Amino acid sequence: MSVRGAALALAVALAPFCQAARAASLPLWELGGGLAALRLPHYRGSDQSQTWVLPVPYAVYRGRILRADRDGARAMMFESDRFDLDISLSATAPTRSQDNRAREGMADLAATLEIGPNMNLSLVRGQHWELQWRSPLRAVLAVQRDPQVIGWTATPLFNLDIEHGPWRLGLQAGPVWGSQRLHAYYYDVDVAQAVPGRPAYQSSGGFGGTRGLLSLSRKSRDQWLGMFLRLDSVAGAVFNDSPLVRQQLSVACGIAWSWIGWRSDRLVEVDDSL
Repeated sequence: MSVRGAALALAVALAPFCQAARAASLPLWELGGGLAALRLPHYRGSDQSQTWVLPVPYAVYRGRILRADRDGARAMMFESDRFDLDISLSATAPTRSQDNRAREGMADLAATLEIGPNMNLSLVRGQHWELQWRSPLRAVLAVQRDPQVIGWTATPLFNLDIEHGPWRLGLQAGPVWGSQRLHAYYYDVDVAQAVPGRPAYQSSGGFGGTRGLLSLSRKSRDQWLGMFLRLDSVAGAVFNDSPLVRQQLSVACGIAWSWIGWRSDRLVEVDDSL
């Protein structure tokens, strides 16, 4: 298993929970580090999980185009009061097939990096809350010795953010769609890999189930604390009858803490209200 790939997946996965305090003038960048403990399924539909305890970076950058903040790492293409378009990132952790009963004897699953356009539309907002519609469409890259694109994924969702003092609660829910090539990477079984209880299987593209996420975070001047709970269902997915799908619902959770030790002397104007 690639530690480098795991660290990349972890850093990008935690980026959406890194948030800035509500203020008009904030440092251009903030840096720090800490620890995270996560329990992640080997893949969507797997009945096995792995625990990760790893150091994590804390990085916030509030540039006009490049940003890494409470909404993740992204490059802004267009921004207005109610609508914005950006290029965003996401990631997954790797899995060694020797550690997974369903995939024994098959190739390992590499860590992946997802990148693509994301549209955010503010539907309704109050003083301390906001409901958005988000529509990310991303190409998926396998992070390995010879990186390769393994398909695309679309995850349109409703996103609700609620603030109460230094605390921020986030709720997300929506369907998952994927290309045939992406589903094949996770769920196909070649004839040569077929064994009793694991027949040959070929995936198709389309509906990949549903996903829900709950996150809670708190930031002071020098510390950040975040936690999340994610539910992934493959019920009704086009690959649901793959022999590698061992259960319909997968649960992921994690908690992370970071100390913020360095910040820019340069301040920038930021509208960080909901």
